[in-house]
Amino acid sequence: MKGNGKLKLLWLHGMRAYLRLALFFYYKKIECNYEKPLTPNQPTLFLGNHQNGLMDPLLMATKKGQFSYFLTRASVFQKPWISKFLKSLMMLPVYRVRDGWDSLSNNKAIFKTCSQLLYENNAIMLFPEGSHNIKRQVRTLSKGFTRIIAETLTEHPDIEINLVPVGFNYRRPDEFADHVILNFGKPLPSKNYKAPHSHASVLKLKQDVFDALTKLTTHVDGDDYYAQLQKLKDLNADFLKPEAVNQCVATQFEDCQVELKQMKNPIKVVAKMGLCISLFLPYAIWKLIIESKIKEPEFTSTFRFAVVISLVPIFMLVTAVILWFNVGVLYALLYLSLVIVLDLLAVKL
Repeated sequence: MKGNGKLKLLWLHGMRAYLRLALFFYYKKIECNYEKPLTPNQPTLFLGNHQNGLMDPLLMATKKGQFSYFLTRASVFQKPWISKFLKSLMMLPVYRVRDGWDSLSNNKAIFKTCSQLLYENNAIMLFPEGSHNIKRQVRTLSKGFTRIIAETLTEHPDIEINLVPVGFNYRRPDEFADHVILNFGKPLPSKNYKAPHSHASVLKLKQDVFDALTKLTTHVDGDDYYAQLQKLKDLNADFLKPEAVNQCVATQFEDCQVELKQMKNPIKVVAKMGLCISLFLPYAIWKLIIESKIKEPEFTSTFRFAVVISLVPIFMLVTAVILWFNVGVLYALLYLSLVIVLDLLAVKL
């Protein structure tokens, strides 16, 4: 058991290191803001808005010290090898109505597992909206997360769970070389919800989490969502500053911070073109085969990143080996160095 535990920990550290490296070359900048420092090795439930597919949990997994379990929609666990891989990354399936009414009964075992994990001072990340959407608004929260809290407090009345709201903020969530900020709000102590199974307590819990999230990320509400969003874009609103953006919307666009539009950096443009040429095969597969088949825009970045962490390193390695055997190791190293430099210029400038 101890050997398996060490191997699992080694696997998790290795995957985190690889993903951190890949995210460094994928995003222009990743920042985390904390209203209160996180305390490790305590029962913690991270509750985030869900805009950007798999990128949301990946960012969370790589930027926080303590390893977390993740509740993930059950539909992605259908193939056995994918299920095994996801579970090795501490992901747990959660079932929704669209997965079939009969499957919802499986959540009882999952929630019980979550309760035990919290009792053992683990951290769990979930998205209480129950689904993903690229819209810049916090949607109505489902009650699944309240059931986890209720079951845990019922089984372990003395436990104190830190309920940490997390706001994910992307400048342009579906674009390459984006800038993202994770805002960690002040933990909501579970002792505030004395009767977790009562209707009043569930409503209060959902409302408190909802209110916290609407302060940590942009929340454009109302039937005229797209009209309001267009006004914000016309003002060049900085979506990395949700407090300012929300203030702008709340005042009917009277109190707004107008940002100057930045001119495209010619070096960045040339570097991006050079990067596409030097990685022509993965780029062609992405543009000609994969991108056109993505039906949900919130998964654009997810599939692009999948290409980055799989096809790109394989192509670079194969190209370097071919250069090594045909023209020498110096040219292989020059190629690898060129790709890295071009990526840094295309992403970080």
